[in-house]
Amino acid sequence: MFEVARYEGERRIVGAVVASASLAAFGGMMLLVAPGLLEQVDLTAYAEQLPPSLVESFGLEQIGTLAGFMAAELYVFGWVFGLGTYVAYLAAGSLSGRIDDGTIELVLAAPITRTQLLAETYVAHLLPVALANVVVAVVVYGGSVLIDDPLPIADVVAVHALSVPYLLCCVAVGTLCSVLAPSRRVAEGVSAGAIAATYVVSVAVTGTDLDWLAMVAPAHYYDPVAVLTASEYDLAGAGVLLGATVVLLAVATLRFHEVDV
Repeated sequence: MFEVARYEGERRIVGAVVASASLAAFGGMMLLVAPGLLEQVDLTAYAEQLPPSLVESFGLEQIGTLAGFMAAELYVFGWVFGLGTYVAYLAAGSLSGRIDDGTIELVLAAPITRTQLLAETYVAHLLPVALANVVVAVVVYGGSVLIDDPLPIADVVAVHALSVPYLLCCVAVGTLCSVLAPSRRVAEGVSAGAIAATYVVSVAVTGTDLDWLAMVAPAHYYDPVAVLTASEYDLAGAGVLLGATVVLLAVATLRFHEVDV
């Protein structure tokens, strides 16, 4: 029981550590430069000169504060775009990779159903999600304390907790692509492209008559800027992401049962 999840999880330990360390290092660097930068440069005045739609899309209204600066620099770019794309790409290469190299036949020869295989492969991707959240949360809060501008610990915890449904949805997108695409390379490209493209679209249509298009983007339902700068926790958005995750996994399971391996 859970042998596949353990095996797949062990294969992802190095990648999870590297991704977590990279994000933590980036967050730490932002914390180091923030005090001097915020003191010397009026980032709020700079943001006011930008197009309103761009300011709204990237949450630059509060960039002149530590919370707004960290939200925009670390969480919008590093988390929503970077980590979301990474876990989707990672998940897309899971089942499609086994199909490409023929090892999936050996796995299915064991007493395991396709549903269980897909579910345990999906669960294995919780490792990079969990590790990144824990490590970066500690670095961000601890670093803000060290520079004598502590962020509210409740907001730091919330911005990471609410990112979990978003990242789970990204993993589900990758899992679906893994069983839909004809090859691993295509699956990885489509999954990463889907997360990146929907994010770009959501940014581009903000404040326009086409802003309803942003609803197709998982990033639309997770706003780290609102969490860190205004203590606004979008639980409804988290519910939408979890619901979408269930639907995507259900479709992936149905498709996986039809795939000729």
